[in-house]
Amino acid sequence: MKVVLALILALAAGQGFAAELDRTPLDAATVDGEKVRLFPNGRWEYVDSALAAEAQKRAAEYPENKTRPAEAQGGVFGFGRVVMPGDKDYNRGSLNPKLR
Repeated sequence: MKVVLALILALAAGQGFAAELDRTPLDAATVDGEKVRLFPNGRWEYVDSALAAEAQKRAAEYPENKTRPAEAQGGVFGFGRVVMPGDKDYNRGSLNPKLR
């Protein structure tokens, strides 16, 4: 019985170590020879800090990478509609005609 328990624990520990190895980033190079770091979730970044800063600055220009501004309304924990300033629904008050 103790042998079976020890075998089960060894297999579980081995799976844990294998899962830990899968989470480590992988260093690679692009076709142009730039060194990059690949992460298991699909994200990647340049190893060179100057190239990484330039890429981050360029990525910040795209609207899908912009986060919700502090003055926007709505959006709880990343879910739901976010009403941006300047939208006709921004700060509209109550929809009840008795309270308008």
